[in-house]
Amino acid sequence: MFKFAAAVALAGALLSGAAVAQPAKPTVVLVHGAFADSSSWNGVVEILRKDGFSVVAAANPLRSVSNDAGYVSDVVGSIAGPVVLVGHSYGGQVISTAANGHDNVRSLVYVAAFAPDAGESVADLAGKFPGGTLSGALAAPVKLSTGGVDLYIDQAKFHDQFASDVPAEQAALMAAAQRPVTEAALTEKSGEPAWKRLPSWFVYGTGDKNIPAAALGFMAERAGSKRTVVVDGASHVVMVSHPEKVAELIEEAAK
Repeated sequence: MFKFAAAVALAGALLSGAAVAQPAKPTVVLVHGAFADSSSWNGVVEILRKDGFSVVAAANPLRSVSNDAGYVSDVVGSIAGPVVLVGHSYGGQVISTAANGHDNVRSLVYVAAFAPDAGESVADLAGKFPGGTLSGALAAPVKLSTGGVDLYIDQAKFHDQFASDVPAEQAALMAAAQRPVTEAALTEKSGEPAWKRLPSWFVYGTGDKNIPAAALGFMAERAGSKRTVVVDGASHVVMVSHPEKVAELIEEAAK
């Protein structure tokens, strides 16, 4: 009788444990865009880590879509378990390509990001709607010995153009540390995008001067966004100025 009761108790404990066990949370891979670096995600990373997520802020090379997507694809391929891919700005085109061929990518999050269709480039979409002022804020191109040019935002114009809702002192540091993007990367056409098969979420600000809000809204609707968060007055670096809103949407996409 004692053995039977013990067996019942053990079975009950095991079943109870199974009932409350939770699946492992996905790893969040963050991909920055042009004129930014991995540190632009610091506020978001802090929140996600506090909430129990593993996070990788990938160093996007910003050389070409095919090269950059290949690098991010390698990062995703090194991760065991499910992944949520998050892209900012040009990084949106990168994740749209990098997710292809990976069954562990569960969802995509576009943070003030481009979501091109096949045959479109970042430059195509940037000029599709009025309101963007990036071209007038660029510094003189840096010619590369390997061919082509690197593009930077003029440091004197960086705060107003790129990060108007970030404190001036912080924006000055971001301007000095900005990562350049090749002109070729911005004009490279996209292949078949992963957002056509994966659920996606979008967040952007109405004060974005790099990508007009109308363009961002158009891409979100076209991709069938599960939820689109529009932050009133937020600049192009909404993840820096409003990390809590971005982190909240990423966590929603991770469920």
